[in-house]
Amino acid sequence: MKLALRTLTGVDRPLIGMVHLRALPGAPQHENMTHVVAAACRDAELLVRGGVDALLVENYGDAPFFPGSVPPETIAGITAAALAVRGVSELPLGINVLRNDARAAIGIAAAVGAAFVRVNVHTGALLADQGWLTGSAHETLRARAALRVRVGIFADVFVKHAAPVPGLDIADAARDTWERGGADALIVSGAATGAPTDVGRVAAVRAAIPAAVILLGSGVTAENAPLLLAHADGAIVGSALQREGRAGAGVELERVQAVAAAFRAARG
Repeated sequence: MKLALRTLTGVDRPLIGMVHLRALPGAPQHENMTHVVAAACRDAELLVRGGVDALLVENYGDAPFFPGSVPPETIAGITAAALAVRGVSELPLGINVLRNDARAAIGIAAAVGAAFVRVNVHTGALLADQGWLTGSAHETLRARAALRVRVGIFADVFVKHAAPVPGLDIADAARDTWERGGADALIVSGAATGAPTDVGRVAAVRAAIPAAVILLGSGVTAENAPLLLAHADGAIVGSALQREGRAGAGVELERVQAVAAAFRAARG
C-alpha cells in the first residue's frame, strides 16, 4: 500500500527544501564535523523561516560519490547532521545517501525518525560518472518492512547526471518504478543539478501512470514554479534557494521566501 504524500510531508503539494551537507568524514574535502553540523542547522533554520514544507538532508559535499554502499563514517556523518537538523526543525525530514545507497538511507531514517528517503535509482540501471548505478528495490522494501518504519520511498526516474540504457523510455521506467518497485512517489528532474525539469518528461510519466505521485527534482525557481507545478504534485528544490542559485553555496532567506510564495500561489 502506498504511503500518502500528505502523511509523509504534511501537505498535498509540498515544497521540499534541500539541506546540502558539506563534505563528511572520509570525503576529500572534509574539514570538520562541527562546521558540517553548524552549516546544516543554519540552512535548515532559514528554510523553515522561508516557508518550506519539508527538508531533505543529502551528503552533497561528498563528491566523488560511491556508486553503491557508502562506508560507516558517511552513515555516521549523515546521521549526526540529520539529528542536529531535527533539533532545530519539527518539519518532516527526508534522507538521501548519494550516490545510490538506499539501504543506508532507510537505516538512517529509522534512527532519526525521518519521514521519507530519496533513491536515485530504485529499479533498473543507469550509467553515471560513478559507473553503473543499479536499483535494489527488492532489498530496500524488505529492509523497510524489517525495520517496521513508515518511511516513504521517493524514487527518481531517469535521474540527473546519468543516462538510461538504450531503448528504454521514461514511461516504461516510471511504470517499473511505481508498480513493480513499489515507490511512493516518482521524481522527474532535468539533466543536471539545477537544470530545469522538462515538462514533456513529466507529462509522459503522468500519461503512463495517471495515479502516480510526481515530484519535480531539479530546476524549479520562483519564476517557473507555477508552470511546472501544473503538471506535478510538488517539488524538491535546492539550487534556487541558495546563493547565486548555486547548489551547496548556502541557503538565502529571500530566495526561499520567493519560491515559497510562488508555491502558495500555484496551490491556490
